[in-house]
Amino acid sequence: MKWMMAAVIAGLMAGCVSLAHRPKPLKVFILAGQSNMQGHVNVSTFDAMAGDPKTAAILKDMRNADGTSIVCKNVWISSIGCAGDGWKDVIEQTGKLTAGFGASTDEIGPEFTFGIYMEKTLNEPILIIKTAWGGRDLSSDFRPPSAEPYVASKKSVDWAKQHNEDLNALHERVAKTPRGVFYRHMIEHVRKVLGDIKRVVPDYDPNQGYEIAGFVWFQGFNDYINEWYYEDRDQPGGYAMYSKLLTLFIRDVRKDLKSPKMPFVIGVMGIDGMKPGLHMQHFRQAMAAPASLPEFKGNVVAVQTAPFWDGDLEALEARMDACWPKVDATVAAEKNDSWENKMKHMAKNFTPEEWKRLQGVSNGGYHYLGAAKIIAPIGKAFAEAMAELRKIR
Repeated sequence: MKWMMAAVIAGLMAGCVSLAHRPKPLKVFILAGQSNMQGHVNVSTFDAMAGDPKTAAILKDMRNADGTSIVCKNVWISSIGCAGDGWKDVIEQTGKLTAGFGASTDEIGPEFTFGIYMEKTLNEPILIIKTAWGGRDLSSDFRPPSAEPYVASKKSVDWAKQHNEDLNALHERVAKTPRGVFYRHMIEHVRKVLGDIKRVVPDYDPNQGYEIAGFVWFQGFNDYINEWYYEDRDQPGGYAMYSKLLTLFIRDVRKDLKSPKMPFVIGVMGIDGMKPGLHMQHFRQAMAAPASLPEFKGNVVAVQTAPFWDGDLEALEARMDACWPKVDATVAAEKNDSWENKMKHMAKNFTPEEWKRLQGVSNGGYHYLGAAKIIAPIGKAFAEAMAELRKIR
């Protein structure tokens, strides 16, 4: 009898050990959007993070001791939409997460710090699937399947009347224009990667399985400037259709990926910082609105990115833009329009400290100045918000 009891206990203990050592499911995070999810932050702007206490600590997590960009040990990525034209020659980029998975191999988007801090939080293998195409809107390109048919706006109709355009032809053209193309591309790519994970994560064990652990949406500029579709954007609620479409988008993505409570982070547009114009105020409200719906309580969160904007850096960049005519005239007179000569003359318009700060800019304001000191904290904020949602769930 004793030996039978001992055998049972041993068996139970072995089972417990087996369960304890069983690998956890691979955590899969989907990052989607347009150009700011692609990422137009040149790695040359990393150095500018060192001079600000708010970003210096993040920079240490982004770099090795020798100054090279860190390569995450347990984070892999599959990215489409950054290489190629995004239409016919769709090129997938894969590998362990590091700098260079932005809009070019010299750039980053929020995926870099998002992956770094999710790895720190979870301390287990992660797969990021990034689908981002520049210049794509939610009203058309990412239009969710459950949305009502796209119709010609009143403004479009009025314009057609003024120009004697055939209204029937206008409505027919609008009706025949494919909508939601990039929504479908996004879902197709996610399914492709999940159908053969070992192709991206070589050490993946099918027995461990995977979990769709969260989704980050960082998009909006093309809807924000679309005065034809959002005709009432001067008024509060003028972007209400964006809120409706984003709500449907969240529901449809969860349905198509069979993940009904998938944590969802909305990155609310933050260009112009804490002093936005009227349209930007209205658009931010529309972007954040779905997170307040009862059905999304505890599983959808809106992350405001405006607090990470750098107004002083924006002002310096504006001054630089204003200096270009003078610089161009000078280099033309010298018959030396090399980039080095242009920068030599441009630097004369700034103090040494200002010029040093300007090295942290690599793009326009609509791309968050292409500044690592802006985008890197945003990626970190997305990771922190995702971690909180996962705790609630």
